Amino acid sequence: MSRIVSSNIGYPRIGAQREWKKLLESFWAGKLPEEQFLSGLETLRLAHLKVQQEKGVGLIPVGDFSLYDHMLDTATMFGLVPKRFAYDGGPVPLATYYAMARGTQGAPACEMTKWFNTNYHYIVPELNGLTPALTVNKPLEAYREAKRKLGIDGKPVLIGPYTFLKLSKGYAPEQLDALIELFLPLYKQMLTELEQEGATWVQIDEPILVTSLSETDMERIADIYSQLHAAAPGLKLMLQTYFDSVEHYERTVALPVQGIGLDFVHGAERNIAALRTHRFPADKALGVGLIDGRNVWLADLEAKLQLLDEVSALVASGTLIVQPSCSLLHVPVTTRTEEQANAELLPFLAFADEKLDEVVLLSKVAAGERTDAVRSGLEASARLVRELNDSPFRNRVTVRTATRHIAGGPSARQSSYSVRHILQQNKFQLPLLPTTTIGSFPQTPEVRQARKRWRTGEWNEAQYRAFIQEQIQAWIKIQEELGLDVLVHGEFERTDMVEFFGEKLDGFLFTRNGWVQSYGSRCVKPPVIYGDVEFVQPMTVEETVYAQSLTSKPVKGMLTGPVTILNWSFVRDDISREQVSYQIALALRQEVEALESAGIGMIQIDEPALREGLPLKQQDWQHYLDWSVHAFRLTSAAVKDTTQIHTHMCYCEFHDIIDAIRALDADVISIETSRSHGELMQSFDEHTYDQGIGLGVYDIHSPRVPAVDEMVRTIERALSVLEPELFWINPDCGLKTRGVDETVASLRNMVAAAEQFRARCAKA
Repeated sequence: MSRIVSSNIGYPRIGAQREWKKLLESFWAGKLPEEQFLSGLETLRLAHLKVQQEKGVGLIPVGDFSLYDHMLDTATMFGLVPKRFAYDGGPVPLATYYAMARGTQGAPACEMTKWFNTNYHYIVPELNGLTPALTVNKPLEAYREAKRKLGIDGKPVLIGPYTFLKLSKGYAPEQLDALIELFLPLYKQMLTELEQEGATWVQIDEPILVTSLSETDMERIADIYSQLHAAAPGLKLMLQTYFDSVEHYERTVALPVQGIGLDFVHGAERNIAALRTHRFPADKALGVGLIDGRNVWLADLEAKLQLLDEVSALVASGTLIVQPSCSLLHVPVTTRTEEQANAELLPFLAFADEKLDEVVLLSKVAAGERTDAVRSGLEASARLVRELNDSPFRNRVTVRTATRHIAGGPSARQSSYSVRHILQQNKFQLPLLPTTTIGSFPQTPEVRQARKRWRTGEWNEAQYRAFIQEQIQAWIKIQEELGLDVLVHGEFERTDMVEFFGEKLDGFLFTRNGWVQSYGSRCVKPPVIYGDVEFVQPMTVEETVYAQSLTSKPVKGMLTGPVTILNWSFVRDDISREQVSYQIALALRQEVEALESAGIGMIQIDEPALREGLPLKQQDWQHYLDWSVHAFRLTSAAVKDTTQIHTHMCYCEFHDIIDAIRALDADVISIETSRSHGELMQSFDEHTYDQGIGLGVYDIHSPRVPAVDEMVRTIERALSVLEPELFWINPDCGLKTRGVDETVASLRNMVAAAEQFRARCAKA
């Protein structure tokens, strides 16, 4: 009989009311002294631990809380501070820590990119010849705090050495072995000190194990963990994986650790197949990731228990640890703050706190407990799952029929890009290196206040519409004065690029406090796709047409693409994501047609999240890219040749998907690259791209205003591998989060840089 333990892998940082975000932003604004800031964070951190303690979670993670990002925490713990931040050793000052994340006027921020295939961004460590040193043992500090202040014998959490190094930059592949030798003593020291302190379990996150690793990678990992185990033989090391199945199951379960955590949600099919074929070592605990840490639906506990029973039968008597599939960082904190949300759907939702309740309940059932409360929980789960899947909003025949029809139909533009380019240039008469922005302008306090007044009923629809038109009018004038060539209306009516569209489509639910961290203090409230998605009425036509009426320059219509809406939402789990993407594509296609009919000749369909949905295993990439590209083309292909389709993509390794980018067949694509420009340029050195393209010439995630010559250098590098006739100049993302003054100053410099290059080309 296996011993059953409940566990958590990680807890959301932000707080049920985004207390974490408010503390950070008050501190950055100079409104909160450092001592008071750190005290506030401690209070929040301990409150999160207490929630888990009171729920009865057996193994509570400590050290998963962060001042900004866990990869940045690890980098600064090792003193890995790029030279431009003038760090001179020892514990990294808070000002330096945040400068690395956010940049300063004199030092650009570190690169930011997606954490595997999630919607969370991490700060990419820069090694670049730096020598690591353990400046502070952060897991040890977290363990001591939880034990001293709450009596919790916590499970310290740290990023594993191989994942940390593979996700870092600033070294050549042949330097990896030497780097491992530099970092191993530091990890040994951390573990030795934790062992001496009396820690029982230590969670070492190695999600890199679910990616496509080589045999050489696995040999390195085996050597790493042999040395770590030898350094602290009294510690129980939980090697934690998540987001997919492990790539080398037999090699992974043979590692000299005391526990291995596997994802039985997103990697369930392959992990269970490996377990059936190769079983599991009798001397290790198995962390069974049963509860989905990346979605918000109530679990089907009967199905989860069946899976747990199957796993238990394949594992020799030992310890089974029931836990979420990954850290709960990726879901909101609690449904308790959703009392005023859609009452019909609220019972079907489970956020972090509710997921921990499910974990604890499953562990009790698996351990043989059959109290009235346990039986009631199981019965409620079964009833709610049936009600949800049988509901009419998940079974709309008209949507299913229309989606099958469009998905099976043609998705190509009428003419090739070469033909369209000539027709569009004749229509718009744009100059060489046309300038534009990605879509949004600053959401000032006045904009947010106006939206609040409208939502609370203080303003009526007419008052709010008049305010939005005033903002559009003001920013059309600003854009014209700056000399931009293609304008946007500014998106002042939109809170979030996905939420806005979801609110206007059937099949979406919106929460009041369902916030999750995107990057730093930036939190988003993803829509919940609960049913079949259906177009209701035009969503963007009014504001776009109004903006176009104010200027003779072209104004882009602005939409969020089907794959991004999918990837940035919590998606129903009863049908495939591919099917949901086609439903969204059908709805957006109707919006594109409405814009074109209203006289809008440029339409931007943003897909910033296309790359982040790429599966973690290369063998699964092509299927995902095929249906993602098809969904985009279903949205955009019905327009006339003279209608110019734009798209935009965010931080990612674009060289992985250059062929898919080309297959989108957009007339212009803009790519967010300012923090990793060199890597993308290498991609274009190796792969020809012969359609319109704009590479972000400055980083909008930092408050600094880039100089003209800085942007000129970026343009020069881009035009060394791209054709000037096809190149556009733009910021690397939307400007919603920036201030008005810095936005205007940065765009003025951007236009000046474009004019310099045009003059240079005219002389050539």
